[in-house]
Amino acid sequence: MALRMSSLFVRTQKEDPVGAEVASHRLLHRAGYIRRSAPGIYTWLPLGLKVLAKIEAIVRDEMARVGSQEVHFPSLLPADPYKASGRWEAYGSDIFTLTDRKDNDYLLAPTHEEVFTLLVKDLYSSYKDLPLSIYQIQTKYRDEARPRAGLLRGREFIMKDAYSFDIDDAGLDASYEAMRVAYLRAFARLGLPCLPIKATPGAMGGSGTEEFIYPSEVGEDTFVRSPGGYAANVEAVTSVVPEAIDYTDAPAAHIEDTPDTPTIETLVAAANADHPREDRDWTAADTLKNVVCAVTHPDGTREIVVIGLPGDREVDLDRAAGTGTLGIGEVEIEAATEADLKAHPELVKGYIGPGMSPETQVLGLEGTSGLRFLLDPRIVDGTRWITGANEPGKHVFDLVAGRDFVADGTIEAARVMVGDPAPDGSGPLELARGVEIGQIFKLGRRYAEALDLKVLDQNGKATTVTMGSYGLGVTRVMACIAEEYHDGDSLIWPQHLAPADVHIIAAGKGADIAEAAEALTADLEAAGVSVLLDDRVKVSPGFKFADAELIGIPTVIVIGRGLADGKVELRNRLSGQKQELPLAEVIATTVDGVRAAYAAAEAAADAAVAGAPAEAEPTVADPAIASV
Repeated sequence: MALRMSSLFVRTQKEDPVGAEVASHRLLHRAGYIRRSAPGIYTWLPLGLKVLAKIEAIVRDEMARVGSQEVHFPSLLPADPYKASGRWEAYGSDIFTLTDRKDNDYLLAPTHEEVFTLLVKDLYSSYKDLPLSIYQIQTKYRDEARPRAGLLRGREFIMKDAYSFDIDDAGLDASYEAMRVAYLRAFARLGLPCLPIKATPGAMGGSGTEEFIYPSEVGEDTFVRSPGGYAANVEAVTSVVPEAIDYTDAPAAHIEDTPDTPTIETLVAAANADHPREDRDWTAADTLKNVVCAVTHPDGTREIVVIGLPGDREVDLDRAAGTGTLGIGEVEIEAATEADLKAHPELVKGYIGPGMSPETQVLGLEGTSGLRFLLDPRIVDGTRWITGANEPGKHVFDLVAGRDFVADGTIEAARVMVGDPAPDGSGPLELARGVEIGQIFKLGRRYAEALDLKVLDQNGKATTVTMGSYGLGVTRVMACIAEEYHDGDSLIWPQHLAPADVHIIAAGKGADIAEAAEALTADLEAAGVSVLLDDRVKVSPGFKFADAELIGIPTVIVIGRGLADGKVELRNRLSGQKQELPLAEVIATTVDGVRAAYAAAEAAADAAVAGAPAEAEPTVADPAIASV
């Protein structure tokens, strides 16, 4: 049945919603797709549900293509499985929790690994049952501290999460690759530019993971890419480690007075003024900065850690937390407080250093502080540094790594800089921003072990199942599509994702125009084309045109004055093309155009998998966004 503007539950808005920062938030609200219910929580209106259903249909189709079967879990879940996996504590305040009348703990699920695992444990017991892939499209909840940007960062959102279950790692590798292909196909069919990048598993754990990023300046995620095709989340970038240096002829370390030099800038200035080099000036890159951090582990334990890195680098705390070096699970890291430093008087603020030799050093394997000392990977044996002498107003010069000090390990904690070499040798890195729209994980056996998911193998021996997890943000994808397809003031959906295939406007008051619009609607629907008909009687053509532009269905048929000559106007907002057609021809032309759009989406998916560029529909995004 055709949608009719005269009865459709929609009210377009002239004004942007309060606090709207991005195009998708502004336009989805103004065009009547969503309405805000609470911060980060939205009500879906009929037009929004139409588009959402088309996105979900594509996702379901690609899941079916790789043999994944759909299930559906509740959003309200008991806490016990999450306590068994350790994530009840790890999530902390990021989840919504509640207690029932019998004092049992529950949560609104942020993700469903545990209950998927328990479901398979309940039903399957033999290797003959595997491999298995199951998924759901379900509402999730996370207590975002700062929900923003409409659907891009909400507290309630819809995700597709799939899980694979295999008897061994080889099976997991095959399942992971099949799902990776499914994601490439799905995003291509959705007309959404997507870049798979290397990532870190974080609290999910596992041996490997990739994020799927929609490159956009409205995104909160920073990633890197190189001219040669390397792409990674900043947390997953590994430094190019230089070769160790022979320090046989290096001068002995020596302590020098450097009063009033608590910062790298003041230290470099003093070093050049009072202790000049013969070959060149000292720079911040010659200094070893030692940053004291406080790490909070999932069990609440607070640990003080010192991170050493070149002085021309800043610490990226999110990067440090995501590496997994600081501990198992989701750790929190922050700069140490004054109270932390007072508890460790050996750490002299502004003058912290490892010490003069491995035998007497304050930090590191032989240190007396009991603190972990972790170094940037670039600080290799033989490199020479200026660093603190653990005395006010004093620094050590020519302190040689490997000879004079050692560490407890390395950590990728330095902020990635533009121009850093890509770890695969594909050129200098550049920074970009984007929105994470999907992530796939090789979970391995973490959840299966925690929840005792085992099956009998070919020899009758109980074997722990290995798992994969594959998430795709459905509502976030819809927001990204709206970001990609608009002209600044109005949405312009890809043809195959619009809430209807055609928007017909009866632009006149005559009975003949209304009758022609009704007849054309019936004929198009009979041909399998869905229609939104603006049949409002007391609304001017100007308002109808404004609503049509805002709603964003790309194929528009205007029935107006030209009807006297047997013609109507056919508009394609994606291409900007307008043409006058005889009423008798407009049906075939419209049907052909709609079918071609659906076929183009399928071809784009095939091309994405083959690695060839696909001919995409014209994109009319805001120039400020399209330029990224």
